[in-house]
Formats: sequence, C-alpha cells, structure tokens
Amino acid sequence: MSLSYYYEFTAPSTTPPEELEKFLGDVENLAKSLGFAPTTVLNIPFDNKTRREFARRLGSGFSLQDEKLKEIALPQEEQVRNYNPISGECRLIPEHGVVLVVTDENGCETCFGFFQFPAEVLDIHGRSIVSTGLNGGWAYRNFVDSPDPRYRQIVRRFETEGYVKHVKDEFA
Repeated sequence: MSLSYYYEFTAPSTTPPEELEKFLGDVENLAKSLGFAPTTVLNIPFDNKTRREFARRLGSGFSLQDEKLKEIALPQEEQVRNYNPISGECRLIPEHGVVLVVTDENGCETCFGFFQFPAEVLDIHGRSIVSTGLNGGWAYRNFVDSPDPRYRQIVRRFETEGYVKHVKDEFA
C-alpha cells in the first residue's frame, strides 16, 4: 500500500480561463523557485479527440453515477469515458483546462489546475440525460505519491487564493 497526497481545487464558472492562467503563471514561478523544471502552463480547450485523450493525462477527472445513465442512455462520447450502462457510471471528460505541469528532478510530472466539465450529460441526439452537478464551474482533483514538502507549498498557494476544496495528506 502506498501513501498519497490528494488535492481538489474549484473556481466559479464565472472565472475567465485567462484569470486562472495568470494565477497558475504565478504558481509556476513558485514551482521554479522550489526547483521544479521544466514547468509549463496550459490553457487548452478539449475540442477534438486528440485533445480529449490528452486531458486524460492531465488529471483524474470526475466520476458520475446516476440511475438515468443506466441501460438505454447513450451519452455523447465526447462528454464521457468508461461508461458503464449497468451501473450508470462514467467519467466526465473536461471541455477546457487550465493546468500547471511541474517536473521533479526524477522526471516525474505532476499537474495542478482547473478543468471545466459539462453542466449536463447529453445523449447522442443532444438531449439532456442528467445534470453533472458541476454547473459549468472549474474543478480539478489529483494526487501525488510523495512526501515532498514542495507539493504542499504549491497546494498552499491555491489555498491562499481560496481555490482549495479538499486536501488529504496520508503522509501527515
């Protein structure tokens, strides 16, 4: 069994991606001062199949389970992955991301940032199946399997700005 450091960030739907990108640029400067290299900030719409596949590499995303997704529901494949019609569960694919990627001295990449998910899961005809409960807001959850205090410093920066929804440090 390994230990992890989990973090979840949120921002209101009214927050422009440029504002989040500026904030992450400031966090990137902190990450560089802590010795992470290379680093990069991405502000990217996930508007095609290649970019949606790339989104999977940037964060764990959000799962959704609802009775309305069982059996005959056919959600748009651009919105969900790992869809299970028996359990009514799927993983949401983000529509947009603003993400900071940091690399440690061992070459391990870790991401921090924000994804904007669909407010509703639509069927193949464009009709609403179910609300995601995210209301178009920005959200991100991820983890790192490291006791390195530099990751905690980065997350504290998010906390200072009011973006932290949840943190769980199994190393503490």
